[in-house]
Amino acid sequence: MTAPVLPLDIAENVARALADGRPVVALESTIITHGLPRPRNLELARAAEAEIRAAGATPATIAVMDGRLKVGLSPQALERLAEARGVAKLSRADLAACLAAGATGATTVSATMIAARAAGIAVFATGGIGGVHRGAQESFDISADLRELAQTPVTVVAAGAKAILDLPKTLEVLETLGVPVIAHGQDGFPAFWSRASGLRAPLRMDCPAAIARAHRMRAALGLPGGQLVANPIPPEAEIPRAEIEPWIARALADAAVEGVSAKAVTPYLLDRILSLSAGRSLEANIALVLNNARLGARIAQHLAEEA
Repeated sequence: MTAPVLPLDIAENVARALADGRPVVALESTIITHGLPRPRNLELARAAEAEIRAAGATPATIAVMDGRLKVGLSPQALERLAEARGVAKLSRADLAACLAAGATGATTVSATMIAARAAGIAVFATGGIGGVHRGAQESFDISADLRELAQTPVTVVAAGAKAILDLPKTLEVLETLGVPVIAHGQDGFPAFWSRASGLRAPLRMDCPAAIARAHRMRAALGLPGGQLVANPIPPEAEIPRAEIEPWIARALADAAVEGVSAKAVTPYLLDRILSLSAGRSLEANIALVLNNARLGARIAQHLAEEA
């Protein structure tokens, strides 16, 4: 039996940067299709890529389009994805099925990590990772992102885990799985829209060069998995935890009443909080993604320099 060939398309500029040993930063696509309303989704996708270029790295937005795993999207493909409806939300479990079916899907953190590894990209910037959902002791709803961090060697830059989650349990699972959680520039673990979660991060590193060295040292030790860099939202853009928690509680209650479950939970909650916050959560989300893109580019620069 002939082994299947991965339908992988690496954009020419991304392939050239990788071949030359220049820094590349991966970007996910669910934030475009499921995270932000139109037209802000396309605006953010373009702005995140621009921030990475301005920092001296090459952006590689990742998605599945027409059964091909795309690493780096053209401006036309990015626009098409931003306008598309009914796009699948892909994680480790359904990435292969989407490719086999010749379908189109947006990659979550876990699927983006898999694609980045396949392309040879070591750094990925996103908004916030998934984790242990509140009430998981009943629902068993735990994101595939956590196990992916434990097995796929990509450094993920995020503003912590999404604040709609059970953050203490998320940190416990990451510790159990052996995932380094590195707070950048502060001791506390950030909570997506808020700089403070009330929880201490296991590790702290203030220098992107040190984060890059830690990435390489894990490889030298033969350790599987990547590392999570928890980069707090800029102070001027944050929504303090005490202010946003009531909105989160209301959104969770509404989701329970409406019977929202599985992959629909996170998009529903983000949309509900957008409404309850009168748009403030959207502006905060945009600010933290751009902040993470900038830090991801700096880490990728140091990885490239040390290669």
